[in-house]
Amino acid sequence: MLLYLAAILAGAVLGLSAPGTAPTLEHTINPVLALLLFATFLGVPLIEVGRAFGDVRFLGTVLVGNFVVVPLLAFGLSRFVADDRGLMLGVLLVLLTPCIDYVIVFTGLAGGARARLLAATPLLMLAQMLLLPLYLWMFAGREVLDVVDVAPFIEAFVVLIVAPLSAAALVQALGRRHRFGEMVAAVMAAAMVPLMMATLAVVIGSQVAAVGSRAFDLARLVPLYVVFVVVTVACGVFAGRAARLDAPGTRAVAFSFATRNSLVVLPLALALPAAFDIAPLAVVTQTMVELVAMVVLVRFVPRLVPEDVDEPMTVG
Repeated sequence: MLLYLAAILAGAVLGLSAPGTAPTLEHTINPVLALLLFATFLGVPLIEVGRAFGDVRFLGTVLVGNFVVVPLLAFGLSRFVADDRGLMLGVLLVLLTPCIDYVIVFTGLAGGARARLLAATPLLMLAQMLLLPLYLWMFAGREVLDVVDVAPFIEAFVVLIVAPLSAAALVQALGRRHRFGEMVAAVMAAAMVPLMMATLAVVIGSQVAAVGSRAFDLARLVPLYVVFVVVTVACGVFAGRAARLDAPGTRAVAFSFATRNSLVVLPLALALPAAFDIAPLAVVTQTMVELVAMVVLVRFVPRLVPEDVDEPMTVG
């Protein structure tokens, strides 16, 4: 955890001391994140992902939590900034969309059911594409619907899920026949920690200067985002236990509830009119709060949801 916190600090120092590097760092986010996910997927036997599609109880818990419970919380928190439509819209955009990428990495680091969460990814992506316009219409008004575009969701799914997953499947297949595949898997496994550090550093470094320029206006969002993480983790643990999921499944539900799709919805926020120019920074602020929270939760959630040796894996 200390290495990850050091990476966050290094990114913040770089972003604040050399703000001109922000565009370059921003362009490196997707490539670095795709490599991190490739390394993660290599460590997940794909046969486990296939079996995970049959875990109806887990998939149902993730979907109901993310698209029934979490939207109610997002709406409630957005009321605290309803006086500023830019802030409110930024909060809604980011809190209404569950993460489909690095949540799998953090879930794995915490001993969660990353294969089952990976299997849920297509459903999470499709549901948020369909439901985000509805929730924005209900919570923010009809006029915001003009900025909702499915393109960022599709691009993120292809670049961050389909491409790394396909590459991992190819390497796993090679590993059963050739030493080269085993060597690639070993190298990527060793690179997991450096890749996670690089991801944290470039995300923070690319955005911290922009957030700092409006720090006074954005400061009121920080406690809201902290409350969101605390409440969603508690809800995730409760939901996992209520659904009688095993410890890895419950941990995965908690991470799915708490992590948001900020890197994907940021283009939507950037497409807003100039009157809402603070909305993208509201999204970025959530990213920064979330990354720090995830580093803490990787250690905290396993203690909150300890392994039970007598607890069977729940499928179906």
